[in-house]
Amino acid sequence: MPFDDLRQWIAALERAGELKRIRTEVDPILEIAEITDRVSKAKTGAPGGPALLFQNVKGHAGAQVLINQFGSEKRMKMALGVNSFDEFGERIRMFMDVKSPQGFLDKLKMLPLLTEAGKFFPKTVATGPCKEVIERDNFSLDDFPILQCWPQDAGRFITLPCVTTRDPKTGKRNLGMYRLQVFDGQTTGAHWQRQKIAAEHFRQTMRNAGGEAVGNKNSAAVDLMARTSGGQVLAENNHPSGRMEMAVAIGTDPAVTFSAIVPAPPDVEEYLIAGFLRAAPVELVKCETVDLDVPASSEIVLEGYVNLDELRTEGPFGDHTGFYSLEDLYPVFRITCITHRKDPIYATTIVGKPPMEDAYMGKAVERVFLPLMRLTIPELIDINLPVEGVFHNLMIVSIRKSYPGQARKVMNAIWSLGQAMFTKCIVVVDEDVDVQDLGDVTLKVLNHIDPERDIQFTLGPIDSLDHASRLANYGSKMGIDATRKWPTEGFTRPWPDEIVMDGKTKAAVDAKWKALAKELGIG
Repeated sequence: MPFDDLRQWIAALERAGELKRIRTEVDPILEIAEITDRVSKAKTGAPGGPALLFQNVKGHAGAQVLINQFGSEKRMKMALGVNSFDEFGERIRMFMDVKSPQGFLDKLKMLPLLTEAGKFFPKTVATGPCKEVIERDNFSLDDFPILQCWPQDAGRFITLPCVTTRDPKTGKRNLGMYRLQVFDGQTTGAHWQRQKIAAEHFRQTMRNAGGEAVGNKNSAAVDLMARTSGGQVLAENNHPSGRMEMAVAIGTDPAVTFSAIVPAPPDVEEYLIAGFLRAAPVELVKCETVDLDVPASSEIVLEGYVNLDELRTEGPFGDHTGFYSLEDLYPVFRITCITHRKDPIYATTIVGKPPMEDAYMGKAVERVFLPLMRLTIPELIDINLPVEGVFHNLMIVSIRKSYPGQARKVMNAIWSLGQAMFTKCIVVVDEDVDVQDLGDVTLKVLNHIDPERDIQFTLGPIDSLDHASRLANYGSKMGIDATRKWPTEGFTRPWPDEIVMDGKTKAAVDAKWKALAKELGIG
């Protein structure tokens, strides 16, 4: 059953015993973050702790703040409507594995699938709950309980926004999640890293606005385009004028929120993915002051634009790496209108040293990403992005090895895939290694490698949050081939067998184990 809005989702969490209402007064400056961090890392109770609904926020009478809504494996599965993440991956694989029909019978077989897929496309409606209050004048972000999460943060940040931009060439919408630093009541930063789709929309809009100046490689304009989203220098003169429209939905249903972080193929719209997750279309409404659509059931919507010639220092920000991402230049989002529900619920998250809420979201994305990766890397068996690797620092990959050098081919293929290009370390193992068992991985990898022979380095794009790379957004990456080495790979020594007890002996001990366990006192 899909959740039509955030409030249905909150009710479902409460029925399942997955939500706690907090009535003690708390400060949105640091205190809510500290409470949530303690809850998500608590040693007692279920891993991740409960979702939290703060109902007594200092300085914001009547306001409610929802946080940690995805902060456990159980809640993440509830949000996706599945019993296991692999079940979700299989659903995606089924829809992506549609071959061109070869004949009339094949076409008939595809009809149910196509009919079901047709139900997922978003639809535009005349109005929705997000239009209950429309503020075109005298609005302020200060009216909402926006958090400051960590002491050295540059200020308050909107951390769970669903940001819509539009490709100026194709008109295709993109839904992404980019933090927004609150500069004042009407402006924020727009932290889209240069490799993100919204950043490319910005650059394409700038190319269109720059006209002949950009075509003639006007240095200031080209420099601004190159440095937008993580640049070091703001060109002062001769850059293109104009603006790019932008809309931000806060407090969407869980499928829409999750879709904003999914690494979707370029031609697949995120609202279609959300419809797939919900098994029902997302209802969208037109914005009041910009030509964009937003989820009709959103709690809060910010409408506005970014000027093409305006960058401002954004950050520092306590990030999911466990370290502060440093200050840098990013576009400025200027708000033209705010619409919201009556008594809106402010949905947010906190990131920092794992495990936190984003760890569970990341593991779900891992399961989504696997069938997409298999489209171009069919030998993949499984992948694991360990939580401590903060998504982009480590990927462990198992493959069905069929030819020499295949592990290195897989590494390079992964570095060519969308956001996977940022993966700092890739470890490739054979198919009989359980990549989800870090103990097994550690044993096999450290036994199987000759470091000089099996480790390779390459240079390329690096995540903007990587503070150790030699340059911002550019540095080295490492691949480790921990597969068994073959004679055709130049390894001529015998490869030993793994120690495993024979089946006959195991069966004999199994038959005696109940009595043995009683004598041993191990239950």
